[in-house]
Amino acid sequence: MRQLSFRISDDDYAGIERVADFMGLNRTDIIRLAIRKFLEANKSENRLNLQNRANNHIGAVESGIPDLGLNHRKHIINKIKEY
Repeated sequence: MRQLSFRISDDDYAGIERVADFMGLNRTDIIRLAIRKFLEANKSENRLNLQNRANNHIGAVESGIPDLGLNHRKHIINKIKEY
């Protein structure tokens, strides 16, 4: 098993604690279950299906950001920090 460390908001932490207490599990169990469910929902078959549905919309909206394709991660992180 590997260890992963990350930061979450106080609200998310409190939510994890509430669910863990309600279900009689520890926080780590809740996080593992959530990650497993997320990964299951995003298996390659599902992603291909989503990609096929999105193909009609790719390029349909102009973002006005000239380097969005090259630096998408940076732009997403900056957008998240704005909230």
